[in-house]
Amino acid sequence: MMQRVMLFLLLVSATLQMTAQDVRTGKVIGQVQREQGGGVPHATVVLKQGATTMTDSAGYFELKSVPAGKQTLIISAAGYTTRTIPVQIQEGKEAFIGIQLSAEGFLNEVVVTAGRKPESIREVPSSVTIVQAKQIREQAAINPSITSILGNVVPGLGTFTNKATNSGQTLRGRSVLVLIDGIPQSTPLMNGSRDLRSIDPAIIERVEVIKGATSIYGNGSGGGIINLITKKAEGSKAISGETRIGGDGNLAHSDNTLGYRFSQTFHGTIKKFSYVVSGVYQRTGALKDADGNVIAQPDGLSETRLFNGFGKVSYQITDHQSVTFSYNFFRSRQYAEYINKAGKYGVYPAYGEKGDDPGDPAGTPHSHNMYLTYRATKLPLQSSLELTVYDHRFQSLNRYVEKSNSWYGPGQTYIQSYKQGVRANLNTPWKTKWLSGDVTYGLDVLKDRTNQVLTDGRVFVPDMRMHNVAPFAQVKADFHDLVIKGGIRYENAIIEVKDFSTIAKGANGEGSIAIKGGTLSYNATMFNVGMRYNKWAFFSPFASFSQAFGLNELGRVLRTAKENTLDQITTDPVVTNNYEAGFSNQWGPVSFTASYFVSTSKLGANLVEENGMFVTQREPERVHGYELVAEAKVLHNLRVGGSYSYVEGKSENASGTKVYMNGERIAPPKATGFINYQPITALNLQLSTVHTGSRNRFVPRSNGVYGLSEGPVKNVTYFNFNAGYNITSAFNLAVGVENLFNQSYYPPRSQYRVQDLEYVQGNGARLNLSIGYKF
Repeated sequence: MMQRVMLFLLLVSATLQMTAQDVRTGKVIGQVQREQGGGVPHATVVLKQGATTMTDSAGYFELKSVPAGKQTLIISAAGYTTRTIPVQIQEGKEAFIGIQLSAEGFLNEVVVTAGRKPESIREVPSSVTIVQAKQIREQAAINPSITSILGNVVPGLGTFTNKATNSGQTLRGRSVLVLIDGIPQSTPLMNGSRDLRSIDPAIIERVEVIKGATSIYGNGSGGGIINLITKKAEGSKAISGETRIGGDGNLAHSDNTLGYRFSQTFHGTIKKFSYVVSGVYQRTGALKDADGNVIAQPDGLSETRLFNGFGKVSYQITDHQSVTFSYNFFRSRQYAEYINKAGKYGVYPAYGEKGDDPGDPAGTPHSHNMYLTYRATKLPLQSSLELTVYDHRFQSLNRYVEKSNSWYGPGQTYIQSYKQGVRANLNTPWKTKWLSGDVTYGLDVLKDRTNQVLTDGRVFVPDMRMHNVAPFAQVKADFHDLVIKGGIRYENAIIEVKDFSTIAKGANGEGSIAIKGGTLSYNATMFNVGMRYNKWAFFSPFASFSQAFGLNELGRVLRTAKENTLDQITTDPVVTNNYEAGFSNQWGPVSFTASYFVSTSKLGANLVEENGMFVTQREPERVHGYELVAEAKVLHNLRVGGSYSYVEGKSENASGTKVYMNGERIAPPKATGFINYQPITALNLQLSTVHTGSRNRFVPRSNGVYGLSEGPVKNVTYFNFNAGYNITSAFNLAVGVENLFNQSYYPPRSQYRVQDLEYVQGNGARLNLSIGYKF
């Protein structure tokens, strides 16, 4: 099926290329440059009355068939001020223009994830957070884990849990779809919560976070999308890159805490080829809290070994055609010499002591992500095509347990996921006398096989084989300063499950239920519509409605089934409706954004404890909240900023009673802040803080103990520091201190989980020091 789709789309592209008619009225060619010199690659050049193109790696662009007369060009690029310039077109002649962009801020950044094509944030009628390379470097100097980086800077995302998983890091109270360069990494059929930590920050160029449900992408995007965009070649040299080596350890209790990290990147351009090759190796020592206790929580980041290998090569076939191949391999496992000893919830923390773990090292034994992308521009009607074929193979190994409420005896489970797919989308600009815009349309095809088994061979979750075909279309219309968007996506998913038996809860197969398999079919049509008004920079309001489709936690539903046939089990998908309104503000050196959202689903997938284990409750849900983000340039070398995000959610049980959702879904309020000071050009200093508020929504159960993930959460505040110093043009130094004042605190997840084994404190003061050499 996928081979036929790919062949068909390639034939369409080739036909369009051959049949294109070169009807000319005039032509615009030019180069987009930085203020300090050099071209701006991948800048968007828009003819206000229609055509759109992008600059090449050197900043050059070309627009053909431009109507004669006075026209207007809009030029935008990520991190630069958008420019609007007039140009006079003469029939049959070329107009060459040079355009210089200056570095600027938020409202002019370009985002590719929201609409599956490059567009300014001004064109996106929803909340977007872009984490630029500079922020990634600054935060990685404090803690080089992507879960820590995003938890510290993304409003609405749960805070860092000091674990190798991203459990509890929901986005606006719902699951998030994680992508690498647009390729899905999540395993929504059986969520292993290791999708976010599947690539090292040293390989990431930027991160785009799209908040709220979206019908432009597929399964599992109820809370939004996190797209981790990898680095690309910079400059025109045949070979350049960076070597970085560093170490880390606890400042107050350094014994056995020292670790080290090495990364190497090469990139370059050779004629029509460009490439990036990167490798990262990190070995983490024992992590300790502020009191000197070893943090030995299972599935944690203490005593881990990480390796990430990455490669990307692109070839410019013609001026208007290119092909890119990328491969990413990630491995992170915990080789623990310290074994976790249970604490006493609410009294004293769990801690590690020397011992032997009988299980295999937990973590991610492997994550392979590869794709091949073909791009073509200048097709008829100024259309462009992007066609991607991908393969993703992933395995996550959970901690070994002596006893489980889910199965009989000791055991250790691992999730396996194999995904192959095709993603194709075309973009065609259009215009009328009064309106202009574009339409993005295409097809996603996915084959996903996921299961969960124990290392001793027992099957916990049976093979789920999904075939998913989803055509989509998105239309954008610009009417003066008003941008209107509307889209539709049709989901057609078939999941095959063979006959299986649930895992035994006692000796001799006790508690196992034989279930007849079958085929589950899902059909759903998702819609989205939104608008943004951009007349005033000081007030740019937006409003949107969007839907998302999800088969979240199907594996959990199957493994806890009590019925005898598949068609008796409630496996209906989660359809999420997201309503959002807000505005952006840019007033001189001050920027401010605010948004309010409501997210509903008639049939949710809330996890609630029953008899010591989570079961999925298929009940109506309503989540709501708001986010505030502000930043100001106080002086030419002094910036300050912060954010506040609040989310709350309830589900409605069969009796009609509305009950709060637990901490696995709903995080306590989060506030962040920073002060960035650059006393001299070569030195950058930053002090930042993360604060999580209190949440107390539940009462103890009849046995006097709080239910799983229903514990009260108290306020937590800690500070981080980072500094960067350019010793020379080639050598640079980075210093970071996590938990600068060595605060003793329990992360929110340690508090709400109500588990003696998981009642661990956060990291004590931890120093990170590295030196880099760029060539």
